[in-house]
Amino acid sequence: MNTTPRIVSLIASATEIVAALGFGEELVGRSHECDWPHDVTRLPMCSAPRIDVHGSSREIDDRVKDALRDAVSVYRVDAQMLDELRPTHIITQTQCEVCAVSLKDVEAAVCDLVSSRPQIVSLAPMCLADVWDDIRRVADALGAPARGSELVADLQRRLAVVVDVAQRQARRPRIACIEWIDPLMCAGNWVPELVELAGGRDILGTPGQHSPYISLADVAAADPDVIAVMPCGFDIARTRAEMPALQQNPAWRALRAVQAGRVYLTDGNQYFNRPGPRMVESAEILAELLHPEAFPPRHRGTGWRCETAIA
Repeated sequence: MNTTPRIVSLIASATEIVAALGFGEELVGRSHECDWPHDVTRLPMCSAPRIDVHGSSREIDDRVKDALRDAVSVYRVDAQMLDELRPTHIITQTQCEVCAVSLKDVEAAVCDLVSSRPQIVSLAPMCLADVWDDIRRVADALGAPARGSELVADLQRRLAVVVDVAQRQARRPRIACIEWIDPLMCAGNWVPELVELAGGRDILGTPGQHSPYISLADVAAADPDVIAVMPCGFDIARTRAEMPALQQNPAWRALRAVQAGRVYLTDGNQYFNRPGPRMVESAEILAELLHPEAFPPRHRGTGWRCETAIA
């Protein structure tokens, strides 16, 4: 006998996947970071950060490193809330212990208290193909494999529209994608693939590899044509507030992209760092930054803004 699923998503990208698959009404709980689609914010939160997430990029980075050094998870799972919600499925991830609740945290909570004995669905995206696989994995777990295949096909069709226009451009601008400001990190994983699809050349990130720490000297040596700043967990306003850490350095001001006014602040929280359906919008944003002559600025103001245009 089929049972209506009761889904708890403990990662923002999975919440978006569940909703895009048509299971939004079956969501009964979320993580503290899940905020899209907007109506999920009415759901009870089943996780919280153990560290203070306020402060500068440097302060947050130090707190995260201290927690991991002490073998303490960055996030807390509310096992009692999970038990009260009686989920049939809990979706989490193994990709990054810094970005979201980890599989081991969920397993510990479920073993301790959760009486409904939910199925734990763990996602592990490292590249774009993994994102498609994760969508299918969630759909399979929810008993709707056809929905997963249809959603992936639709997303790939939309991406193909971007690729078709991007491939017809004469130049492939060189871009640096900055995933953290202080200390500097460049974006890895699926972002270099999105850059390629959008008609650019990622000169710092490596497809399918975790985002590495870099130095401003590395950026200066590469001297990109375009810079996209996309800190994990930060919106455009929060990113803008962190920019003086870079702007006060003469080496930053000497960069080709800075002098040409081609530094863009993006909403890294809503787009690039959520490996789910909005990977398509992330590719569209990159295409607008790389080829403004070919792509109308549809996402300007919501997905990106030119750094020099912000007061």
